[in-house]
Amino acid sequence: MVTSPPRAGIYVPVPTFFAASSAADYDPVHTPLDLATQTKHSLFLLKGGVQGLVILGSTGEAIHLTNKERNELLSSQRQEMDKAGYKDRAIIAGTATQNVEETLIQLNDAKAAGAEYGMVLAPGYFASAASQQGIIKWFQAVADKSPIPIMIYHYPGVTNGLYIAPATFEVLAQHENIVGCKLSHGDIPDHTLIASSPKIDPSSFAVFSGLGQNLLPVLTVGGQGAIDGLAGVFPRTVVRLFNLFQETSAKGISKQDSKEMRELQFKICECERLVGKWGTVGIKEAIAREWGIGDKESARLPLQGGFQDGEAEWSKWKDVFDGLRTVEESLQ
Repeated sequence: MVTSPPRAGIYVPVPTFFAASSAADYDPVHTPLDLATQTKHSLFLLKGGVQGLVILGSTGEAIHLTNKERNELLSSQRQEMDKAGYKDRAIIAGTATQNVEETLIQLNDAKAAGAEYGMVLAPGYFASAASQQGIIKWFQAVADKSPIPIMIYHYPGVTNGLYIAPATFEVLAQHENIVGCKLSHGDIPDHTLIASSPKIDPSSFAVFSGLGQNLLPVLTVGGQGAIDGLAGVFPRTVVRLFNLFQETSAKGISKQDSKEMRELQFKICECERLVGKWGTVGIKEAIAREWGIGDKESARLPLQGGFQDGEAEWSKWKDVFDGLRTVEESLQ
């Protein structure tokens, strides 16, 4: 079993695409998966240079899918990626359950479907009562029996504010089957205390930010990339910022390099505000409007796809998104 971390770079937490409301088999309560659109988007991202896909994360509405649908989605994308020549790009399968056994069921299924890694959301139902020692034991119990290496998914926004301390990451990073983390919060000091910790070996435990607006500062403190929602719309742009940092770190940074990195980070931050406000609904809206991929109104209850006030809301974002699209197209 491979126990090395995912390669450094940019990964995309992909949205799950559902059938359009105009589809013959559309059901507003149990909207069917749209695997053809899923594949179209996956290949769009891989051609844009991302290192892999996170399928069934928060952006992917993992909690809205049955285990049967999870497996169908994962296996279809692995098959299509391989067929298109992307066997070397990883699939990281998300889990969002509260108990160890169900998490292991999903991880075993993910391996059977072709995923290389699992991204395990911290169990936050009893966040106010959970101790750091309890969190350590929970992740160790999962890692002990997981058939694939796992990453710790720290997203307080969806786990009742559950906090995982940097010292807890230092302990968990010693487990041979825990190979990294996604930090979906804006706490740069905590990113630093994990990515730069002398107690964590970066060759066996990779730190990825879950926020593209943090990419440049996180890279400077030892982070290995981002698992970023905006990269689902503009993969080449986010990859360009990552690659430019890597190149200049090796050869030495010029004033022009520094200027380009700051400008790219600024433009990414502008557009990431939509992701912060609207989440997966906003990401789907932007993908549909900018590239014609998917139905911006497709989601599962209680989410209702598309902006609630349609054109009025998009008009607030159109200029910055169209501007970044110009950058994206220049990088093709």
